[in-house]
Amino acid sequence: MYFTLGEVLVFFAFAAAALFFFSAIRVRELAIQAVARASQRDDFQLLDQTVHIQRMSLSRDATGRWRIWRQYRFDYSLDGLERRQGHVMMLAKKVQAVVVSEREPTVH
Repeated sequence: MYFTLGEVLVFFAFAAAALFFFSAIRVRELAIQAVARASQRDDFQLLDQTVHIQRMSLSRDATGRWRIWRQYRFDYSLDGLERRQGHVMMLAKKVQAVVVSEREPTVH
């Protein structure tokens, strides 16, 4: 049984898409864990227990290798009443930063 070049390319395209998809799921899980640890450490409440992809690009790591950089958004509360937005940045499977703001909102 022989496969054409087109069939082989389609197979590899589907395999690459599947690997990217499963890798993205794992990175998202790691981002949720990082935010959960930060919420315990810095005393804020992670709302909805999830993160949402906001930006994605390519960036170099400390060794100069190209990696996928992702920024996720999450909702949190400092007092249980007010919903705020924070961000977690991931480079490949490593947490770069978890950003929350503690400043008071402006009242008009």
